[in-house]
Amino acid sequence: MYEKDGEKYFVVDAHVHWWDASPENWLNKYGEGWIKCFYDYHRNLSPPEWVWSFEKYCKYSEEDMIHDLFETGYVDKGIFLPTYLTDFYRDGFNTTARDAVLAEKYPDKFILNSAWDPRDGERGMTEFEEKVRRWNIRGVKLYTAEWKGDSKGWKLTDPEAQRYLDLCRQLGVKNIHVHKGPTIWPLNRDAFDVHDVDDAATMFPELNFIIEHVGLPRLEDFCWIATQEPNVYGGLAVAMPFIHAKPRYFAKVLGELLWWVGEDRLTFASDYALWSPKWLVEKLVDFQYPEDMQEEYGQLTADTKRKILGLNAARLYDVEVPAEVPQPEATPPPITDKPEVDHAHA
Repeated sequence: MYEKDGEKYFVVDAHVHWWDASPENWLNKYGEGWIKCFYDYHRNLSPPEWVWSFEKYCKYSEEDMIHDLFETGYVDKGIFLPTYLTDFYRDGFNTTARDAVLAEKYPDKFILNSAWDPRDGERGMTEFEEKVRRWNIRGVKLYTAEWKGDSKGWKLTDPEAQRYLDLCRQLGVKNIHVHKGPTIWPLNRDAFDVHDVDDAATMFPELNFIIEHVGLPRLEDFCWIATQEPNVYGGLAVAMPFIHAKPRYFAKVLGELLWWVGEDRLTFASDYALWSPKWLVEKLVDFQYPEDMQEEYGQLTADTKRKILGLNAARLYDVEVPAEVPQPEATPPPITDKPEVDHAHA
């Protein structure tokens, strides 16, 4: 928990990893290139004092993670979002099983999510259902640009993807985190396009689609979709570090998101270990729009920051928030008149 100027903030880091990108785990040049691209984001967008060595960045310890998130980073709950990349890494980059080691050891600190890939067909559906039942999974991370054999991506609108989404609905796995943001070498930028979110959100109103990285660099497309789909949320991973590197750009991104999507559907994320939450939390609590932008965007309140930093994600995952943290009421959702979807004939 973070406290400043008499205000308390319950912090949910809604996008964390425990990855292994050590050279021993590289399957090919793409595994090496992937983590080097990650490291460029880390190095170029972090304050200098928060930049790690490349060796530590490739494979950090359990002790590092616990220290950075919970001992110094103010995080009350961390949400694991696995990314497999088994075409690039021998044992995968950040699998459900690897994250489960820490989630089982620290059940009061972590929420474990899983992942699926529609190209795995029936076998993948069976394996996913087994993971859900074993670990009480409530959310998934989807990577539409991940390579698999000759395939370099898929869409939420693909028939097989619709079958997996329907399985999530049946199993009560309601939080669907989808990477729709900047590309990472060697993946294809177009495979992260946000347009398939629109149809999926309409077809599955029971599910929450948390669009990680808020569609950047396609922010406008994301905002137009999210404003008409009340079950679409914006995950601020990757957007957050611009609060340091390009604060006016961050102000523009956040201002547009709050205007279009609203303060009840944005979630804070450090994308650890891309960045450490401590400096992000501190800078967000201190952040205010530049004076020349306030006529358009107004001013950020402590309640808005509270919702973004933890209350919104806590609501999605039914996390109990301490009574001493103010919990402002949610803004009424937009009026919609959408008929129930008949999944049997969808």
